[in-house]
Amino acid sequence: MSAEVAVKAYKILESEDFRILQVIEAALENHEFAPKELIVKFSKFSSDEVDFRLDKLHKLRLIRRTLRPYLGYTLNYAGYDCLAINAFVKAEVVEAFGKPLGVGKEADVYNGLTPNGERIAIKFHRLGRISFRQTMKKRSYTSGYTHWLFRSRMSAEREFEALKLVFLKGVAAPKPISQNRHAIAMGAIDGEELAKWTEIPDSEKVLREILSNIRKAYLRAGIIHADLSEYNIILKPDLHVLFIDWPQYVTKDHPNAKQLLTRDVENIIRFFKRKRMLNADVYNAIDYVTGRSGRLFLERI
Repeated sequence: MSAEVAVKAYKILESEDFRILQVIEAALENHEFAPKELIVKFSKFSSDEVDFRLDKLHKLRLIRRTLRPYLGYTLNYAGYDCLAINAFVKAEVVEAFGKPLGVGKEADVYNGLTPNGERIAIKFHRLGRISFRQTMKKRSYTSGYTHWLFRSRMSAEREFEALKLVFLKGVAAPKPISQNRHAIAMGAIDGEELAKWTEIPDSEKVLREILSNIRKAYLRAGIIHADLSEYNIILKPDLHVLFIDWPQYVTKDHPNAKQLLTRDVENIIRFFKRKRMLNADVYNAIDYVTGRSGRLFLERI
């Protein structure tokens, strides 16, 4: 996993190494691989110094090298991780990394500690793990060709923006702390995905809380999660919920807002029905979350 590679490598990197990584990062705006001559020019190091640093970074698996049609270098995710980690450390956002909380197709999430000893979560977006065509299809904010590093950064920026919107309005979402490149620092995530619970104690209370939070996001923050399911709702040890994974959110005036909100609600109701716990009328639930009705009717199975 690249974040583990990055955390290990970070400890032995020097300021000159970060300078080389930053020059390569900047060059990727216009090049698939940063030409070695360009790295020498903008790092302002000697050619020998650049060779030494590039060889070190390559051995640490932070960059990739190509020999054709020219000698050039690009970042691996671990190299991009190192740049984000360095920014967080300098800003005193994070001091130490712990165990991974989850590793998926589009993100890695790790436990972390602030310099004050506060537990937080660090999420690294990784859109390069799915195909470019899938990314374009699933994420409407991605248009035209964009390097996978910067698509991941855009995803992190959107999720951080969403967290700021919903957290301030009392929606059960992680506290937004900081964002740099493709990484987000947020409040600690304790518990398990709803999908991993074989039995849910007081399931009616949990479902009401989920739908209440969809309602808060819609009415107070004016946004829809747009990718909600049992896989991105955390059920905490105290049996309260936490909504995660917000980069695909849309505002309630989005052309597809009604369709996306309905899909979110249907996904949740379907999960509880499939688990043979509760049933609910989708139309009543939609009226409830949009504020057209103040009452929510649930039926035990």
